[in-house]
Amino acid sequence: MRERLPVWVQARCGVEPRAVAAVGVVLALAVGFAAQQYWSARPQPVTAPAVLAPAPPATPPPVAGAGRGGPGGRIVVDVGGKVREPGVLRLPGGSRVEDALAAAGGVRPGTDTTGLNRARVLVDGEQVLVGVGAPPAPGGGGSGGGPGPGPLSLGSATAEQLDGLPGVGPVLARHIVEFRTARGGFRTVEDLRQVDGIGERRFAELRKLVRL
Repeated sequence: MRERLPVWVQARCGVEPRAVAAVGVVLALAVGFAAQQYWSARPQPVTAPAVLAPAPPATPPPVAGAGRGGPGGRIVVDVGGKVREPGVLRLPGGSRVEDALAAAGGVRPGTDTTGLNRARVLVDGEQVLVGVGAPPAPGGGGSGGGPGPGPLSLGSATAEQLDGLPGVGPVLARHIVEFRTARGGFRTVEDLRQVDGIGERRFAELRKLVRL
């Protein structure tokens, strides 16, 4: 019966094998695409980002004078006068007069510390005298104001004591004290050359009469 029908009717009513194969291929592709979409849409494990350690704090620059002194950046100073525990102290490099006073137990009550620069940076081998003036001249109560026996301390001498040095008057003594205050003390005896009014000749006369 089918063979007697027109060819175009046979084509509409029948299903050729090639068409079945094409449909199968399309279905297979559709199933594969759907499976791929399902697989890619599944939940994925998320790895948390590594926690970065905070950067170490920047190292502060070394304090001026901190490199002076003995091994490990330490200095040795002699603290005397009106402190609770006078003596030779070992302090970290860059320590100041205030640190030396604290290490010596502090200043005794009632001590006059006028002229003592507590903020001055210490240098290795120096002496800090608190509330101690120059010893009296031999023979007792003279006119006073002159230096006693031994070198006069540039770090603690008053203007009146400096005035008693040979060739040093009230004006030059005041210049020395002002220089000491402005520079935070004398580093070496040779610093006297920088004081206004002290030339080479006068310095040669004074260098054996003074000390740090």
